[in-house]
Amino acid sequence: MCFCILKLNVGQTSNYNLLSTHEKSSMNQASDQKSDQPVRKGASESSLEDDQFIIDAKKGDQRAYKKIMEKYEKPLFFHVYKMIKDQNQVEDIVQEAFMKAFKNLESYDTSYAFSTWLYRITTNHTIDYLRKKKLKTTSIHNPIKTKDGEMEIEISGESKTDRDIIRKERKQIINNAIKNLPEKYRVVIEMRHLEELSYQEISEELDLPLGTVKAHIFRAREMLYKALIDKKDKF
Repeated sequence: MCFCILKLNVGQTSNYNLLSTHEKSSMNQASDQKSDQPVRKGASESSLEDDQFIIDAKKGDQRAYKKIMEKYEKPLFFHVYKMIKDQNQVEDIVQEAFMKAFKNLESYDTSYAFSTWLYRITTNHTIDYLRKKKLKTTSIHNPIKTKDGEMEIEISGESKTDRDIIRKERKQIINNAIKNLPEKYRVVIEMRHLEELSYQEISEELDLPLGTVKAHIFRAREMLYKALIDKKDKF
């Protein structure tokens, strides 16, 4: 029996050697593609589809990123809307959550469903937004309760001036980064964040499909993030 197996293997090797370079390449590519297929046991069809999107996205396939956004944009919108009843703000948070997820794909543990990971990122980002908003809306003149009673915080004119200078410096840095964006991205980001127009209003103003407007804003934010990352100590 061992002789037969050896003979068969030799025959297979000989046949492979007779193949053309193109045929060998096709066989190897097919083998590589097969090894890339999602193999997580017990996963739903939708979850396995996500796994394939992630594999393709990690290879740089931009279509995979688009498919992920198309699949989860609405579910995430309604998920965040339960916590924040501001449609425009919800759309921004969802886009920012996608950005966080895409930037951290390498840290995604493929033994768990991608949807669970994405929802966790979105939820945490929403909580961060609510926490920051609460801090901003809390008056600094409200007395703070301590064991020794209530204490008011007084802000000196000098510290206020310092804050104004820092705020202006930040604004200037951001404006410069926006001005350096390609025009199609600069226009939409200015309309969204400076003029505070909604996605729908930008779509109507520029006569562009709503999906295109969202894609441009998403790309503009990515470019701004990269431009400002080395200046994060200013923020």
